[in-house]
Amino acid sequence: MRIDANEIVDAESFHSVFAAALGFPAFYGRNMDAWIDCLSYLDDPNAGMTSIHVQPGQILSLVIDHAADFKARCPELFVALIECAAFVNWRCVETGNAPVLAVAFNA
Repeated sequence: MRIDANEIVDAESFHSVFAAALGFPAFYGRNMDAWIDCLSYLDDPNAGMTSIHVQPGQILSLVIDHAADFKARCPELFVALIECAAFVNWRCVETGNAPVLAVAFNA
């Protein structure tokens, strides 16, 4: 899945872009804790947290296009994306499941 980071200029647009791309539920809290919660269920379609799913044991690859510009424009959000993606995977591993998320940066 590709995310066009040129559409991200602040926290509000960050959450709008990811919510639209991944099909977060209407009750999505639009903060990084809620982002983590939604993505922690990528392999559980019954949870209703995303409209994009992977089979248990598979990984969703998020390719962040225009990553260098995003990092320069929104450095705190860039770091939050990395840290929160890692936390999603940590949460999965802690519950005995495989990681569900990979992030790649395309300049």
